[in-house]
Amino acid sequence: MDEFVCNKLTEWGLSMLIERFEDEGIDTESLYCLGDQEIDALITKVGPRAKFKKRLKLLKAEQNPAHQETVDSSAHEHEEAADSAQLCQSISDKRDKGKRKLDLQGKSTKFQSPASKRRCDNKLASYSEEKILSDVKKTMNYVHMRLQNEDNTRFNAFLKNKICDLETDKRELVGVFGKTGAGKSSLINAVIGVRNLLPSGSVSACTSVMIKVEANKKNSKYEADIEFITKEEWKDELWSVYHILRDADQEKEDDDDYRDTVEKLSALYGEEWQNIPPENIMDNKYFKEIPEFLISKRKILTCESAEELSAKCLKYTRSDSKVGQSGKRWYWPLVKCVTVRVPDNDLLQHVTLVDLPGNGDRNKSRDKMWKEIVGSCSTVWIVTDINRAASEKEPWEILQDASSLMGNGGECQRIHFICTKSDLIEDSDDQSAAGDYALILKRNMEAKETVMTEFRKQTKIKKHFSDEYFKVFTVSSKEFLKNKRLRRDDTEIPKLQEFLQDLNDCHSVTLNYVSGAYGILSLIQGARCREVAGKKKEVCTELEENMRQELEKVRKPMEEASEAFEKCLTEGVENSKRSCEAKLKSILHPRGVAVHGFHKILKCVVENNGIYKPKKRRQININEKLSSCLTDSIDEEFRKTFPNEGKCGPFKGVISAFSLDTERLIQKYKEVELQLTFLQTEEEKIKAKLNKLIRKRKKTIYSSLTWTIEENMQECYRKAEEFRGQGTLENMRHTIERHVHDSKNTMFDQAKDSLLVYLNNLKRDILEELEKTLKESTEVSLKTHDYAIPDVSEDIDMVKSHYDELKPSLDEETSLIGSTDPPGPAALSP
Repeated sequence: MDEFVCNKLTEWGLSMLIERFEDEGIDTESLYCLGDQEIDALITKVGPRAKFKKRLKLLKAEQNPAHQETVDSSAHEHEEAADSAQLCQSISDKRDKGKRKLDLQGKSTKFQSPASKRRCDNKLASYSEEKILSDVKKTMNYVHMRLQNEDNTRFNAFLKNKICDLETDKRELVGVFGKTGAGKSSLINAVIGVRNLLPSGSVSACTSVMIKVEANKKNSKYEADIEFITKEEWKDELWSVYHILRDADQEKEDDDDYRDTVEKLSALYGEEWQNIPPENIMDNKYFKEIPEFLISKRKILTCESAEELSAKCLKYTRSDSKVGQSGKRWYWPLVKCVTVRVPDNDLLQHVTLVDLPGNGDRNKSRDKMWKEIVGSCSTVWIVTDINRAASEKEPWEILQDASSLMGNGGECQRIHFICTKSDLIEDSDDQSAAGDYALILKRNMEAKETVMTEFRKQTKIKKHFSDEYFKVFTVSSKEFLKNKRLRRDDTEIPKLQEFLQDLNDCHSVTLNYVSGAYGILSLIQGARCREVAGKKKEVCTELEENMRQELEKVRKPMEEASEAFEKCLTEGVENSKRSCEAKLKSILHPRGVAVHGFHKILKCVVENNGIYKPKKRRQININEKLSSCLTDSIDEEFRKTFPNEGKCGPFKGVISAFSLDTERLIQKYKEVELQLTFLQTEEEKIKAKLNKLIRKRKKTIYSSLTWTIEENMQECYRKAEEFRGQGTLENMRHTIERHVHDSKNTMFDQAKDSLLVYLNNLKRDILEELEKTLKESTEVSLKTHDYAIPDVSEDIDMVKSHYDELKPSLDEETSLIGSTDPPGPAALSP
């Protein structure tokens, strides 16, 4: 959490609000932006709310030198604490050092803009982007505080909201898949340059929960944020556990699900689990080391070193086949996700690496998070041993099963197939170091070619990802650290680091913020201009006509997309009706599976709404199987309409192409250049917002086909679940088959209609948001006069200089909806 906000709440005796503020993302900047409405929603109890409002008012007053004399002496009690805020300290320093008078609005004032101090410091001619972002944020906070002292007019409220809406947050997710022993942990440790962060090397242990690795921006400690499943979710899981134990037969030692269940119970309860009555299994004494689990709070571990944190995290992240022998308690069965935060790491500033186990999870809560994360990854790393890279089934099965979730149902732009342990070779005839080196490079090149050949055979994966977005790397974490047989560059770890650095590049974040700030300051300064009323009317007329034409340009391709999807789905519905029973049979009557063993599997399938993930087998998903003809029918069109990669953007790039032609109007109407500059930046901002909205909603649109089928199948799952005793397997099969037969003439049409409704709702929302936002911005900027607002001429000069500095590189940046590979990491792509 933001350290300043945390300190303030603690100082004010309101530490009970820290978690609430953290959940809502309240940082130093947004703290100063909180208004009464937001505070009322944030703090529901009257006492703490009144106390917070008073303290916040005093804090703001302490930072406003113009208003200082009107504040009673109680404000001074908090002066020392307020100095810990970077923004407030900056303003206070400037006030105390010079108290120079600025010529604002033609008269003297105590205010000193951050821009004027910067101009006195010619040594800082070149700013890093991080410095630029920090400086511009300080300036906008400074402007926001000045606006707080003005009359709360509609225009003033509009400006304050715009400042608070300036976005800076951008995180790229990189998902890392790989079976136990493939070298995922060693790879992550080597790439981010932190030894012993994630544990590796144990034959008997494997990572059992999702682990996010990101930067610690609050302090210089290593931290682990452990999120547990809820007590209710563990109770539900125990219910399934007891069913598995109850149904276990004499061959239970060969039953993967049985062994997995015993491993979980032994980890959490020790070997005594067999003697614990079911009614006592949730007794608090079993959770005394993790009281956070009982009250649904997160557990935070803080350490000075990566190695110390790794050791403390073991019991929360790793399952171990020897667990029952130690007598220790292991809590990974209760963990939903662990977020590891690393201090002082440039590669993780805007990137989160996620160590992902397998294909989903049998726990519903963890499985939901797994799907959300996979669907949000912009890059996926598939990690496997180089000696089995192309032939091993598991990496390809992971890609096959997750391809639709990553591709059309997600936002993945690139897949990196990473072959580890590239330094290991069999004994060669040439015993020299040079001979080994040449042999390793030759083998690595052959491995890349073999993997690419195998990828081209993967028709299901290639529906979502072309060769251009599939790269192969051959890496050696060991050699990267030791350099005995390979040079560092030959290990290809530097290529992955370069890729993360490019992905981590905050340029677009900085540019978006600076652009928005420049637009707001232009609007403020433009509103102070007099005698341009006639010109404003002319400009409004032109803008209204431009708006009408551009909205029509947006509407047309969206309607065409809707028509194309309807045509594809009509064919998909007919194919589904013809083939659904055959597809269902392939699940209900699998080849090579013992009847008794399948009885237990199918029981778990119906108890989990048609979805089940056996321990060492691929996931069974009846709903996905039944909807496969529908998704197949739209996959190609969907990828064209909502591309994850490339710079075109959704709906044939129509959002990116939208323009009110403000550039031309600026040349034509110089008198209102400032107002048009604001509209120009607002236009870019709303397009970015819409692209983000589309990226989120397209996942819902694509997934709606399977969701609708799952909803339709609920009735038969409930009936099948009730069967007991002799003939249960056949009764379950018959119930499901009968339901599909009776529903096929309506179920697939309903799925089609559902997708089209979601799509048309998106079209409506895009058009409404575009028109509403830009109409309001036009009205405020060109039909408002407010000569009493602050003069920001110095601030706008400074921000414009940074904007001009950043703007030339705009075309080199990744697009808002997707991007091609960053230029750094080169890999074989024949």
